[in-house]
Amino acid sequence: MTRYKQTLLALVLSLFCGEVMAQNNTNSPYTRYGYGHLADQGSSNSKAMGGVAYGLRDGTQVNFANPASYTAVDSLTFIFDGAVSLQNTNFSDGTLKQNAKNSSFDYITMQFRLARWCGMSLGLIPFSNVGYSMGEYREDTENSSNSSSVIYSGEGGLHQAYVGLGFKIFKNLSVGANISYLWGDIARTSYLTFPSDANKFPYQKTLDAVWKSYKLDFGVQYTQTWGKKNALTFGAVFSPKHDLGGKTSISEAVGNSTTGATYTSRDSVATYGIPLSIGAGLAYVYDKRLTVGADFLLQEWNKVSYMNNADAFCSRMRIGIGAEYIPNLIGRSYFAHVKYRLGAYYSLPYYKIEGERAAKEFGVSAGFGLPIPRTRSVLSVTAQYAKTHGSKVTFVDENTLRLVVGVTFNERWFFKRKVD
Repeated sequence: MTRYKQTLLALVLSLFCGEVMAQNNTNSPYTRYGYGHLADQGSSNSKAMGGVAYGLRDGTQVNFANPASYTAVDSLTFIFDGAVSLQNTNFSDGTLKQNAKNSSFDYITMQFRLARWCGMSLGLIPFSNVGYSMGEYREDTENSSNSSSVIYSGEGGLHQAYVGLGFKIFKNLSVGANISYLWGDIARTSYLTFPSDANKFPYQKTLDAVWKSYKLDFGVQYTQTWGKKNALTFGAVFSPKHDLGGKTSISEAVGNSTTGATYTSRDSVATYGIPLSIGAGLAYVYDKRLTVGADFLLQEWNKVSYMNNADAFCSRMRIGIGAEYIPNLIGRSYFAHVKYRLGAYYSLPYYKIEGERAAKEFGVSAGFGLPIPRTRSVLSVTAQYAKTHGSKVTFVDENTLRLVVGVTFNERWFFKRKVD
């Protein structure tokens, strides 16, 4: 009966995640550029550990950041894993301050073993999010009737539905691959008005881009053990660069519903791409209770085209470190089985404004993996603080507090029951 209740909860979580994914998950002005904010590719334990994932091999958690990890799941286990986030962000440009609250779909995945040497995972994860609304007043001191106001707004994002396989080549060596269907759309609008001259009609321009493509991710993990309690895993991931198939349309309107408006629309030919990505990490495990890891990621966004612009982005770099500790695997106390997690990261985002890198970012995180009584499932709760610092005084600084709640349903489904 417990298993059916957990399965029902998993289905409810799936529906909830689907609803949240349709919302704007950010209010960052930086998402005005490119594909917006790039989602972290990590499960709930990874998020609490500063995003560390490439070297992690945990048979009780889906690690879709490195498909080679799928071989860690045992033959009797079916894992269903999902998470959502709640966040509060303060924005400041040195003069003005603003606050925004958002909810965010993080991921929903499942994993199981196909054979002794093969594990499989599939799921739905976000790739990027766009959501912003900002204004600008352009004053003409010589002729006030030429002063204008512009409002910029945008929404949308890209999503991934993936299926992946991990293969154990040797006892300590595994490889894997994910293939994803990548789709989404982004709409960006600029609305120009002339507050001091009623004879000048407002002007609105909207750019809509729609993508349907694929994404490939490859991974490898090698584990070296010594003694009975020590294990060190090296992990690496690779994603090739490729062009995105997409459709772009531009709509323009002069006037409004009061004065009457003239509308025009046309399709535009534009090139888009996603970059070559390389990541590597180490994870050390002591006595199956202490895990310490570090990751490095490099994405060559500076070598892809966006809206026919081959110089639209900077390269992206990310470094993360983290740890997880379990006091006692066989202790009787509930808190002896709680997973305590800490992490930190430093990142250089891919945004480029006025020909230079727009910002840098760093963050810290802490969380718990709380066992659900009388089950093998875990409730993960993580608190994150992230700061995005603009490279110029006039650029926006962002301070974000985020709460991530994840549930991992870990059940023994694949075994024969004995009936007396």
